[in-house]
Order: sequence, then structure tokens, then C-alpha cells
Amino acid sequence: MDTKNALHRYRWLGYTAVLAASVMDLLDSTVANVAAPAIRTGLGGSYADLQWIAAGYTLAMAVALLTGGRLGDMYGRKRVLLAGIAGFTLTSMLCATAQSPEMLIVARIAQGVCGAVMLPQGFGLTRDLFPAAEMKKAWGIFGPLMGLSAVMGPIIAGVLIHADLFGTGWRMIFGINLPIGAFAFVMGWKYLPDDAVPTARGARLDLPGVLLAGAGAFLLVFPLVQGRELGWPTWVLVMLVASLPVLAVFARYQVVRKRSGRTPLVEPSVFRKRAYVSGVAFAIAFTASMGGMILTLGIFLQLGLGYTALHSSLTTAPWALGALFGSAFGGIMMARLGRRILHLGLLLMGGGLLALYGVFQWAGADITDWDFAAPLLVGGAGMGMIFVPLFDIILNGVDGHEIGSASGTLQALQQLGMTLGFAVLGTVFFNILSDARPGPAGHIDAALDAAGTTALCTVGLIALAFALGFFLPRTVRSAEEDGAAPEEDATAVRELALV
Repeated sequence: MDTKNALHRYRWLGYTAVLAASVMDLLDSTVANVAAPAIRTGLGGSYADLQWIAAGYTLAMAVALLTGGRLGDMYGRKRVLLAGIAGFTLTSMLCATAQSPEMLIVARIAQGVCGAVMLPQGFGLTRDLFPAAEMKKAWGIFGPLMGLSAVMGPIIAGVLIHADLFGTGWRMIFGINLPIGAFAFVMGWKYLPDDAVPTARGARLDLPGVLLAGAGAFLLVFPLVQGRELGWPTWVLVMLVASLPVLAVFARYQVVRKRSGRTPLVEPSVFRKRAYVSGVAFAIAFTASMGGMILTLGIFLQLGLGYTALHSSLTTAPWALGALFGSAFGGIMMARLGRRILHLGLLLMGGGLLALYGVFQWAGADITDWDFAAPLLVGGAGMGMIFVPLFDIILNGVDGHEIGSASGTLQALQQLGMTLGFAVLGTVFFNILSDARPGPAGHIDAALDAAGTTALCTVGLIALAFALGFFLPRTVRSAEEDGAAPEEDATAVRELALV
């Protein structure tokens, strides 16, 4: 039997490498939020360090995603996937052995870069592995597995921290990536097809563009995370203001690069389409609300109410469970309802958070696990409804030749939105928490006030996204429109990792 036929015969084994890589990234998107208080207890550090442990990962991924997919075209998807898996596994080990908050933050940033290299290859490899008749089955396995992993991820993190295996405590949440990464690497090495000829051998990476985008994003995010603890000195405010011209220079450079016949990181023409620009703003507002909610709720339960990591993860499980069912409903109804499914999801998500705010006001320090259940289930279901149709609606106004750049840029900006949520809403939460009156009662009152204020700020972002939704295309983009595989849907499913 020749190699090609053997690879075709074992294509499902090769597909396990793609699935394992996606699960590995998914776990690391959830575990840091659950483990943040335990990490602070073990390593020390400030509240800002907790924000950076989450935000560093998503910020690095946001910037690196602009070029991650193109690496596979230039050097071969299998090679790049294996490199990404190896890098992700190595940086996971660095996270697990970190001896200071600074070392962990640097390792998390490196993880984000490796994740951005690894993830985009999986979707192209899936198309390479399967004939058209089996593609639906392959994606049908991907979605539920990611959804199940999203539900179980925080619970697994809580169990690992609680079990304290071999005295590792929170470190095992990163250590679990070592066997998963080894499995993914071996299966990918053995069963994924070798790339014959890279599709863009003569292309070059836009390294100046990457540096400009990274610099602009860092100048924007650093002051929002660190400004409170530094007392907002003038140089921090200068950084924040400087982010705007740097990002403007990046945008202008992309236009110049396109006119000169070179491939830009971002296709400038898509930003001349009102529907796409509105969609980008919608995605940033939505993911910022989601990111801030996820970070602050887990920390509130542990630092505010004194829950263990396991207790906290079980308490927030209704949010993830609701998101799982909501995403299924959104996928079924998106063709019939179009953008109305987004508005319905936002109404439920906002309603759930307003109900949660009411619980904080009504129950106070006597709040119980059951008080969280209904608001989180409803809010999670609303959030889940948005994931699957989001890309298909935003990209409906994009031309076929722009679809690759538009979807990649949108995914990167979603990660940036998540980072801004960690930064802004996390700062609001910790600013109130740090002003607590002395004593346990004062601490709980401040934690409830911080959680309630953050919930209202999140509702404000949801309201902004709701208004922006009216500028989006009314219907979804069909797969037949440009002959593309449904990787946008699969990419959107990955965001369920962050619940």
C-alpha cells in the first residue's frame, strides 16, 4: 500500500491530532480564569498580574493570528501544526514550572503565539484529510467535542487544583497539556498527510505589519491593565494616547503594502464595507463583555466569597451548559432568523446578567450556589446563540476573494476584544475590591459591589452590541456562496472555550 492510500485509510487517526490540538488550546483558555486566585496564593503578585495571566494569552494570540494561517500556506500545514503543537506543549511546561508571576505571564504570552500558529492549520488540514462527502461528519464531531470540552474545562481545572496531585496544586492545569500535546504530535507526525508543495512558497511574512500591530495593541492594553496600580502617571496616559496613531500607521501601511503588490496582513478593502466594520465593532463589544464577565465572576467567587476552585467551577457550570445548548439553537435557527438570532441572544445574555445583579442586591452576603443557577443558565444560553451565526452574518457582505483575510482579521479582533474585556472590566472590579473596609464583612460587601458594578458595565457593552447589530447584514452567508468549507463555524465554536 502506498503512503497516500495509507494516509487516506488512517485519516480519522490524523484528525485526532487536529482535535487534540484544539482541545489543548481550549483548556488553556479556561483554566487560568479558574486558577487565578490559587496562582496568586502560590506565586504572589498583584491583581494586575491576574489580569495579565489571562490578557497576555489573548493579546499575543490576537496579534499572531494575523499571520498564523499564512505560515501554513508558506511552509506546509502539517509542518506548521507540529511546530505549533511542540511550542504550545513546551510553553505549557514553562507555565507549570513558573517561579514568579512575571515568568508565568511571559510563558502565557508565548503560549498565545504558539496557539495562533497551531489553530489555523487544523481547518485547512481537515479539508485536506476528508473528501467532500465526509466533511460534514468531520465538522459534526468537532463542534460537540469542543462544546463538551468547554463545559468540562473549568470543572477539570477545579478538580485538578482540588486534588493537588503530587503536591502540584494549580500547576497541573498546565501540566495536563504535556500528555495531550505528546499525543497530538505523534498522531500528527504519523498520520497527517505531508504537504507536497506549499501554496505560497514565494510569499513573505509582513513582519513590519506584525510589529506595528503588536506595538499598537500593547500601547492600548498595558495602560488599561497597569494604570490603576501605578496611579495613572503621565507616561501611562501618553502610552494610551499613542496607541491610536500607531494603529493608524499600521492601517496606512497595509494600504501601501497592498498597492505595491505585496500581500498585506489585513485586506484594506474589507474596511470600506459598512457591514463588516459594524461587525468588527459588534464582535469587539460582545467579546469584551464576555471576557470581563468570565474573569471577574470566577475571581469574585473565590476572592470575594471564599469558594474553592472546584466549588467556583461547579457554581459557574450553568453558564457553560447554557452556552452549549444556546450554540446548538443558534446553529439550527441562524438561516431562518438571520441577524435576529444575535439580538435574541443579546437580550437573553443581558437579561441573565441583570438578574445576576438583582441576586447580588437581594441576597447579599447570604448568596448561595442556587441563586446563581438560573441567571447563569439564561445568560450563557444567550451568549451561546451568538457564536455559530456571528461569522456567517458579518461575512455576508464580504466578497469571495476577501473572505480569508476578513475571517482571519475578525478572529484576531475577537481576541483583542477579549483582552480589552479582561483589562477594562477587570480594572473596574479590582479598583472597587481594593477599597474594601477592614474586616471580613467589609471585604464581602466590596466584592458584591465590585461584581454588581462589573455586571452592569457588561450589560452596557451588550447594549452597545445590540445597537451595532442593526447595521449587520440581515442574513447569513451560505457556504455555497464562495465554495468554502465551514471553518468559520468551527472557528466560532472555539470561542466557547472561554465560557
